[in-house]
Amino acid sequence: MRISEVAKAARVGVETVRFYERRGLIEQPLKPVNGGLRCYPESAVMQISFIRQAQELGFSLGEIEELLSLKSEPDADCSDIRRRALNKRDDVDLKIKRLRQIRASLTALIDACPGEGALEFCSIIEAMEPRERNASGPDGTQSKRSNGES
Repeated sequence: MRISEVAKAARVGVETVRFYERRGLIEQPLKPVNGGLRCYPESAVMQISFIRQAQELGFSLGEIEELLSLKSEPDADCSDIRRRALNKRDDVDLKIKRLRQIRASLTALIDACPGEGALEFCSIIEAMEPRERNASGPDGTQSKRSNGES
């Protein structure tokens, strides 16, 4: 198969195939001595599909490289993969917790925002500014927001 055929069959772009080759996730076939096009085995499609599915499950390319390495080791045990999947699930749970906290913070900011008026007095922008900027302006003088001026 040519690279374009592999890419089409795996539902990725040619550049993705090349990127995976550069990362060492799939093997780049040797260039023919007669100068023709590289010929990829059909297994390259399965390899790319595995990579894409692992990415969909949240695994990084580095983690996928480790999974592929384990997959090719005859002594590897399913418990190794299970442990990595459990760790990934724990990471996802932590991200979900953080995202819920972010959502709650955003909801509080949105609820406190009047939704109109000068941007200079926007409570959402003010909440994202560093605290020292809230207390004084760039020249060291009190800002309008911190000294009560309107």
